[in-house]
Amino acid sequence: MDKIAVLIPCFNEEKTIKKVINDFQNVLPSAVIYVYDNNSTDETTKIAKEAGAVVRHEYMQGKGNVVRRMFREIDALCYILVDGDDTYPAEYAADMVEKVFDHNADMVVGDRLSSTYFSVNKRPFHNFGNSIVKWSINRLFKNNIKDIMTGYRAFSYEFVKTFPVVSKGFEIETEMSIHAVDKNLQVENEIIDYRDRPEGSESKLNTVSDGFKVIKTIIKLFRIYKPLAFFSIIAFLLLFFAVVLFIPVFREYLLTGIVPRFPTLIVCGFMTLASLQTLSCGLVLNNMVLKNRQDFEYRLQTVSINKKRLLETMQNNEKK
Repeated sequence: MDKIAVLIPCFNEEKTIKKVINDFQNVLPSAVIYVYDNNSTDETTKIAKEAGAVVRHEYMQGKGNVVRRMFREIDALCYILVDGDDTYPAEYAADMVEKVFDHNADMVVGDRLSSTYFSVNKRPFHNFGNSIVKWSINRLFKNNIKDIMTGYRAFSYEFVKTFPVVSKGFEIETEMSIHAVDKNLQVENEIIDYRDRPEGSESKLNTVSDGFKVIKTIIKLFRIYKPLAFFSIIAFLLLFFAVVLFIPVFREYLLTGIVPRFPTLIVCGFMTLASLQTLSCGLVLNNMVLKNRQDFEYRLQTVSINKKRLLETMQNNEKK
């Protein structure tokens, strides 16, 4: 079991990976640095090995798949997750580690948006997208995470071993943030400087397609984690349109005593029934979510016990 593990998912980062590894070696000399290559076609793996990193591979394409592999294979008391593009300065890693060890933080978020991100990043749609995602998640899930989509984070052992990775691509950051908020895990923000990619290094993030994936992920996770709120909105809309259609039919009945538009009345009835059924689904799913949270607390205790055992084994090996 490592004390600190630096996790670097990589896809064609030969221009920057050596500097990233060297920077983290200087800031965290006791950390083990893992580079997980995701089907690179350049010299990323060769350069990473020469720089002293432990190089492993994930052959299923996508950052989410890489994170799943890393979290599954590596045991550490503290994890640092950072991109291999040299946009996140290593000098903040020590403070992030300290918050995990001394403040018992489960996730420390490297907050770019409160410092230099908007002035350095030259892609306006990325800036707009980050602001929209931050606003929507903070409103929907009632939290105060300053940077939802940052690729620079620190995690506790408990977070890593209880986080069910579902996303396959760049929407993994959104999933991490929502999971931490929903499970009432301790989240802290660390304001960091952000620097744009150096010349010759290209971003793998597609503004439009990956942006839609993130929005889709937010809606999906809102439905999963907040089913009562999600289905209540649908139920209200169904009931609202049923009432709007019913009012003129009812007014005409009061004036004439007859109902000439029976199809409209029937539609109103079915929409009202659908509204009630939708609300019922939300109530049932909400009870299931509450049960899942109870089960999660039990799993969290189990993981904590396992962590203590691994730590005792590590200490005994050091004594020998």
